[in-house]
Amino acid sequence: MTKEITFKRHRRLRSSNAMRSLVRENHLRTDDFIYPMFVIEGEKVKNEIPSMSGVYQLSLDLLLDEVREVYALGIKAIMFFGVITAKDEIGTGAFIDDGIIQSATRLVKEALPDLLIVADTCLCEYTSHGHCGVIHDHDVANDESLEILAKTAVSQAKAGADIIAPSNMMDGFVVYIRAALDEAGFTNIPIMSYAVKYSSAFYGPFRDAADSAPQFGDRKTYQMDPANRLDALREAESDIEEGADFIMVKPALSYLDIVRDVRNNCNVPVVAYNVSGEYSMVKAAAQNGWIDERAIVMEMLTSMKRAGADIILTYFAKDVAKWLREEQ
Repeated sequence: MTKEITFKRHRRLRSSNAMRSLVRENHLRTDDFIYPMFVIEGEKVKNEIPSMSGVYQLSLDLLLDEVREVYALGIKAIMFFGVITAKDEIGTGAFIDDGIIQSATRLVKEALPDLLIVADTCLCEYTSHGHCGVIHDHDVANDESLEILAKTAVSQAKAGADIIAPSNMMDGFVVYIRAALDEAGFTNIPIMSYAVKYSSAFYGPFRDAADSAPQFGDRKTYQMDPANRLDALREAESDIEEGADFIMVKPALSYLDIVRDVRNNCNVPVVAYNVSGEYSMVKAAAQNGWIDERAIVMEMLTSMKRAGADIILTYFAKDVAKWLREEQ
């Protein structure tokens, strides 16, 4: 060729595994993960959740074995969700001192005091109607629900929870919970707000696992419209102003643009919740031999880190911790 052609050689930095590792921008670590767990009433109960292969409801007497395995893998934080049978209109099981989450928290903190316990602070698992607050005239009563949520947060902190994670999406829930925690002497307990929680179809398997599906209507009057982007920034901003120490985006995979927006606009740690539907889709495809589960999971979680998540709440945490050890 008579004319000189010039172009950039980007492949130089992809020439070997060692080179690619050297210049890699984002990494997954076990320190990044929170592992969600379902605690159920009864004894010697280990129920695999049909729609979430490899995830179980565990009774208190079997819980410690599972938690010790998680801890041994280097995972430093877990989140509890309760599964109970005796439910009522206001979700009393959420805030009583001997509630399932309070009991699980005391049990684990006594055995493994260094393990961080994140308490999901919501009412849907404990209400007879399956909504995240008190119901009046077939609607969730926002302000009345705040009092119960604040009481729930205090009971969880008294039991030993290290982080309070309210997921109810009531207006004002952060400031109510912050005030209640401070008044009870828990000024150093941080709040991980589910600030950006969309009304999503990806939650389906979780509602099976936690027996928390609404008995009427849906949650669209308090969870966010999936079509909205600016709404996420308004929610995150107000929660930070009200005292949130972490901001969560839920779901994660279809909302990576929102994770990046929140990261660019907030100066607190950002949490991405890799939710049940995202987990179950990968598991089902892998079981059918359609995908390489390990490769897909690692790529998917890395995309959440790349989008700006500091922390990932994921049912894959144990699997990934094992894979990371193998790589090392």
